Order: sequence, then C-alpha cells, then structure tokens
Amino acid sequence: ESDDGRWTMDDGNPSSIVHRPSSGAEQPLTYRELAHELVDYVKQMGYTHIELMPVSEHPLDASWGYQTVGYYSVTSRYGTPKDFMYFIDRCHQNGIGVFLDWVPAHFPKDVQGLNYFDGTHLYEHADPRLGEHPDWGTLVFNFGRSEVRNFLLSNALFWLDKYHIDGLRVDAVASLLYLDFSRQAGAWIPNRYGGRENLEAIDFLKRFNELVHLEHPDVLTMAEDSTDWPMVTRPTFLGGLGFDLKWNMGWMHDMLDYMAYDPIYRRYHHNLITFSLIYAFSENFLLSLSHDEVVHLKKSLLNKMPGDGWQQFANLRLLLGYMFTHPGKKLLFMGAEFGMRSEWSEERSLDWHELQNELHWKLQQYMHDLLHVYTTQPALSQVDSSWEGFQWLAANDNENSVIAFVRRAKDPDDMVVTICNFTPVTRQNYHLPVPRAGYYREILNSDADAYWGSNQGNMGGVEAVPDAWTESGYAVYVTLPPLSTLLLKPDRLPPTPPAIG
Repeated sequence: ESDDGRWTMDDGNPSSIVHRPSSGAEQPLTYRELAHELVDYVKQMGYTHIELMPVSEHPLDASWGYQTVGYYSVTSRYGTPKDFMYFIDRCHQNGIGVFLDWVPAHFPKDVQGLNYFDGTHLYEHADPRLGEHPDWGTLVFNFGRSEVRNFLLSNALFWLDKYHIDGLRVDAVASLLYLDFSRQAGAWIPNRYGGRENLEAIDFLKRFNELVHLEHPDVLTMAEDSTDWPMVTRPTFLGGLGFDLKWNMGWMHDMLDYMAYDPIYRRYHHNLITFSLIYAFSENFLLSLSHDEVVHLKKSLLNKMPGDGWQQFANLRLLLGYMFTHPGKKLLFMGAEFGMRSEWSEERSLDWHELQNELHWKLQQYMHDLLHVYTTQPALSQVDSSWEGFQWLAANDNENSVIAFVRRAKDPDDMVVTICNFTPVTRQNYHLPVPRAGYYREILNSDADAYWGSNQGNMGGVEAVPDAWTESGYAVYVTLPPLSTLLLKPDRLPPTPPAIG
C-alpha cells in the first residue's frame, strides 16, 4: 500500500486494482484526491468520460446534490473551486471528459436559497399549482420571467466557461415538459391553450440548447426524459428540443425487468429484449444504468440478477455485454463494474474490499476488456442512430432465449457480431446466418474462465459455411455458452487489451 492511499495492486491478483483509502475513517475524498485516485482508475479501466452528480452547493447530503441552493457555488464538502478546477484539468490531461448533472427543474425551500428571495416570489410561481413539486417538496422556477431564464442560462454557461465541463445532463426533463407532472386532477393549471404542456419551460429548454451549442459547439447536452415527447434530440429549427442525447429509460426498465425473471420464464418475455429496436433510432439515445436503479431497496445491479452466485455474475456479464453492443451511448453507475452487492449510499464508500474476492475482480477484468473492445471497435459506436449500423441475425428465437445481431461502422465492411444466450443452457452447433463468408474470430466471450465463466466457446473462432437458406448465403455453427455474450469479428483480430495494472 502506498503512503498516500493511491490505487495499488493486490498481491494475490496481478490483474485487479484494490481501493485502499489513506485514512481508516469513512471520509469523502477531496477534489484533489479524486483527481488522482478516480482519474487513474477510470483511465486504467478504459472509460472515456465521468459523469458527476450535481456539485452545486446543497444543504442535504441525502439529496445527492439535486436540491441546489447555490447554483454558482461548487460544494465546499470536497474542497475549493480551484481544487475542482484541478480535478477537471487532470481528467482532461488523461483524455477523460467530464459531464455534470444540472438541475433547472426545481430548487429547495431553504431560506438561504432562492425561495422568497427578495421577500416576493421572485424565482418561483406564487400559485402552488404551478410553483411546487408534490413529489419532492421543492419549488418550480417561473420560466415565464426573463430574469429567471437568464439566471439559469448564465449558470449553464458558467460551468462550461469557468470549469470547462464537457457536457450537461439536464435532470428531470419530464417535470419541465408537463404542467400536470405527478399532479392529481385539479392540482395543476392548463396553459393558455388549455393543454398540459409547459410552454415557457419548453421554450427555455430550446433556448438553453441553442445557447450552449452556439457558445460551446463541442459540448454535449443530455436529457433525462422518461416520456415519449417527440424530437428531444432534433435541432430546434426542425421543431425539436435541441439535445444531443436522451436517456433511454424504456430500454433500462425493460432490460432490468427481463433480467429479473428466472431464465426458464424468459421465453415468455422475449419482447422485452427486442422492443427497444422498434424505436432505437427515433432519437439519439444513451443507455443508462444509473444511481436511481441501485437505491431505495431496488437492490444493487448484481443482486437484481436471479439464480445462485455463479448465475448472478454470469447474468450481469451477459447484461453488460448486451448493453455495450446495443445501439446508443452507454452510462454505468460506479460499483456495478465489480459487482458491488450492497445498494449504493451517499453515507459510505463503495465496497472496494469486495475486490479481494475472485468473483468480483474477475467481473472487473471482464468490464475492463469489454470497455477495450467497445473503444477499439468502431462498429460498436460509430453508427448508433440509424439502421445502417444495425442488422438483426436472430430476433425471434424466444424458445431458446437467444438473440444475435450485427453492428457496423461507417465502413460497412467493418462489423462485429453479437450473440446473447439468456439461459443457463449450453447450445451446441447453433445455426446462425452471418453477413458474409470468412473466419469469425471470438474477440470476447463473457463465459471465459478469466471472468469466472464455465470456459465454453468456439476455440477462438468459427468458419462460415455456405448455406442456401440464408440471405447472404453463409452461416456459422457456434457453441453458445450458458448465460453469455459472444462477440465475433470477421477476418481480423482486435489489438490485445492491456492489463488493468
């Protein structure tokens, strides 16, 4: 262990990183400590970005920063503004982008904040039917006032200008779009046309995206929106809201529901894993398994998985493999990459000690290798928002709970084949049509012994054979390991992934 508490190698496992805090107390790391411990870990694992929950000053730890009182203040819990700048700078020096959760939807009633700021309802509506969120006990900004809009727009630019943030994720967009969000009949006021749309807030979101992209063309804006509002990620001049990305909440709910089923029953719910492709290209989506899914008795991601210990880890590897090959960008909450068993809590550290267990560090190794494949295979990320980047090979095999598809890069000859077996049954000589002739190399197998799998597979790859029954005229006969994701690459091997350490 190093004296300063940095990431060190576990003597019993040369491929795993173990977190050893410099202090035995449960103390949060400072911005400067995070600039080394977190950034080094993120870089070694292969992530490209870090998304931070709100760092604006907030009075309640349990709000996770989503109830902001100091919109222009970096929380002093972890250091000074210059310390936070140091953290951002070190992220950028190591090629890591930084996204920030930003909360214009509501603010708390604390008297030291914006509530009744000058003795009047300056920032919020006076009428509680417009001015209060019943779910959160917070106040809603009055977007009809120019000074309120300018306060928030200036705040968005402040984080980009002063701290060089690379993207803003707008929280609770659904609550901004609809006047009747989480309200009973009679507890809300229609707009001037008698509808439920919050016209002033919609105009604000459009102006926010226009201004951010005008001042910072390379910055991303993301919407956390669970509704079917159209054209969230289309330009405002086409009638859209102007965001770059929208969280795919539908995919998240469907997949977590599906994975919770015992595999014997998954054949009856096959639509949950295929339905997302019906709408996958209607927006620019980001697939998210976020903090909201591992709190409040929802269980950790690992403990959502059915079966015994082996099956739980296999199911999680399978889910992550499907997630990272499905169209759309990806977001994974911390701790899931090594299978943290307990729910996340703002009151304590992640359970880094679990990495002393073989099961957990082998899952971490899998996530490292999966991230390496994802970032080195253009087919998995270049064409995320159109059918040119995706082709079903097997979508309807509900009896075996198997799906297979092709992801293509901008160069359509550059492709990766994904095969997912959602049952704990090994399937020998599984017939699968493939796009062309050639040797299909196995570039990742979630069932490998290195990841605590049963080590079944295809001895490195399989040759396509002529098949008159397929559209391309070729097929492969593959072994599908139990509860596994297989990635096959025609003709050539990817670079060898570096060791985590």
